[in-house]
Amino acid sequence: MNPPEFSTLAVTLVDHVAEVRLNRPDKSNAMNEAMWQEIRQAFEWVDATPEARVAILSGEGKNFCAGIDLAMLGSIQQQIAHADGARSRETLRRLILDLQDCLSSIERCRKPVLAAIQGACVGGALDLVTCCDMRYAAPDAFFSIKEIDLGMVADVGTLQRLPRLIGEGMTRELAYTGRTVDADEAEKLGLINFKFGDFSRLTVEVRKIAQTIAAKSPLAIRGSKDVLNFSRDHSVADGLNYVAGWNAAMLLSADLGECIAAQREKRAAQFGD
Repeated sequence: MNPPEFSTLAVTLVDHVAEVRLNRPDKSNAMNEAMWQEIRQAFEWVDATPEARVAILSGEGKNFCAGIDLAMLGSIQQQIAHADGARSRETLRRLILDLQDCLSSIERCRKPVLAAIQGACVGGALDLVTCCDMRYAAPDAFFSIKEIDLGMVADVGTLQRLPRLIGEGMTRELAYTGRTVDADEAEKLGLINFKFGDFSRLTVEVRKIAQTIAAKSPLAIRGSKDVLNFSRDHSVADGLNYVAGWNAAMLLSADLGECIAAQREKRAAQFGD
């Protein structure tokens, strides 16, 4: 299946690995209105496409993403204008919820999403990568919750997801100060899984990880993401009950039989999408 075409993204699908590339390099991949909507469309496509078993989220050019496009931020006043202040604020709330949903589409996507980050990953970009399953970085990557320097509360996911990655104390420090975290510190904090030696190495190694995932049972990978996401937001008891239900429904699959046969015959397993 040919990937869809977008105005702000470049999407490819090779050997079961989809790559979604932010493609406004002249603007440091700042997220304009079209990009927000296209991110959701792209990951809905990844989710719905059986051939896509895993996805890589990356950015074209020297920066991964400079966050929300300030031109879009400046236009919000016009978008929500209404003679009644309450209706204006209701429209703004709905706009924020829609932007949240654009990024949450990555978390909803049943396929694992790996972020490959170079250069700037600030503001809305940090919200973006916290939705991903794993994050990997080049040595020049840097991160910050920039909203505080605009007199804003970060509102599309960082304050909700980042504490689960790096803890409450560090999240609060970054949210209150807006200070920059480099790749070394990000790795120590657990914000990124690993820092690779240079950008070309990042690209190669993240694709290797993605290909390793793509070679596993697609059904079991989708189930693992679903169970991990559910368990993160619920008690251990709830998570155990949920995975029991999942495996009661999905455990006895063709993939299980293929894994057993492949191990017995000492060959690589081959799975349907």
